[in-house]
Amino acid sequence: MKSLYTGYINSFRGLSKEVWWLSLITLINRAGTMVIPFLSLYLTQDLGFTLENVGIILSCFGLGSLVGSWLGGKLTDLFGSYQVMLVSLTLTGILFITLQYLVSFWAICGGIFLLMIIADAFRPATFVALSAYSKPENKTRSVTLIRLAINLGFSAGPALGGLIIGISGYSGLFWADGLTCLAAGILLLVLLNPKKVKVLDSIENKTPLSAYKDPPYWVFIIAMVLFGFVFVQYFSTIPIYYKDIHSLNETQIGLLLGMNGFLIFVFEMPLIKFLETRSLSKISNMIIGLTLVSLSLLILNSTSWIGVLVIGMLLMTLGEMIAFPFSNAFAMDRAKRGRQGEYMALYSIAFSISHIFAHNSGMISISRFGYKTTWYLVTFVGILGILLLLWLKKVLLRTTHK
Repeated sequence: MKSLYTGYINSFRGLSKEVWWLSLITLINRAGTMVIPFLSLYLTQDLGFTLENVGIILSCFGLGSLVGSWLGGKLTDLFGSYQVMLVSLTLTGILFITLQYLVSFWAICGGIFLLMIIADAFRPATFVALSAYSKPENKTRSVTLIRLAINLGFSAGPALGGLIIGISGYSGLFWADGLTCLAAGILLLVLLNPKKVKVLDSIENKTPLSAYKDPPYWVFIIAMVLFGFVFVQYFSTIPIYYKDIHSLNETQIGLLLGMNGFLIFVFEMPLIKFLETRSLSKISNMIIGLTLVSLSLLILNSTSWIGVLVIGMLLMTLGEMIAFPFSNAFAMDRAKRGRQGEYMALYSIAFSISHIFAHNSGMISISRFGYKTTWYLVTFVGILGILLLLWLKKVLLRTTHK
């Protein structure tokens, strides 16, 4: 038991204090986005919008995320990651507080769209800062620590949000969201001021390559869109499948989904440290991760036994723990060739695109073809992503040996 504990603690060693500070700021920021899980309820119950209206508003949410990721990358290349993160956190805090005063349909569409542009500009800037604060050999584990912070934030946020709604209603939730974003901005100002931090991996590139002119990176981005298409089913179609086909109630569904966050928190960092000692490349690990996530859906068609839901969740969680850190680290390594903000923005945009199309596609497929056919179709999308990564691996090996 002691050796397991020692191994777990050792998996966190060697990361810079700046990475730990950035993780803390990310944790506070993500825990502060409490309104997001309750947005549909707020729009339908408090404001009385129809489900069709809510669908349009959520599309504005996804489009704002896409634009924000692109804009954040551009601004990071122009002004630096610190400045973009600080402005993003400050304005996001103000916009969250303001959002509660918007009541008309089009005002909320515009407000949500603007909020997500500002909020998601933070993401590519974070990745660029993370790359600078990490030694090259620690980048994958640094990404993993940020993911732990995000998962903890998303786990704590809804629980705190539910309590706040019960005590002070949705108005209190918007205030809490806004104030936590502003608090994260103050911490950034105090802890990660450029005059105080130590850059561990500075990149000077006099002729930076545009990410848009890097064909192998585009192949990688398309593969990530396909990976995201499979992965985000766990946020939309899978919970409905649990309820409709296996008759799970909300508590049981919550426990099953909560298992994902718990396993990531306990096992992801030791797993990544172990995989880093193996001889597999980042792309090989991505292929393993995407294969496991695709299998997690495919096996749902193999049996009606309810235990298959737990097996599927375990496969998805393991695949997620492998695919996300190594894909993020691959993007940061590739970004050294050119404009880092642009490269990391494209990585974020890949998953924004998945969110825009995957949820609706999954829902439409279920309504027209049923769950079984939908899982086959989504698995096929995963296979296309795997084939692209295999081809990318071959291209990069050929380029290396030239």
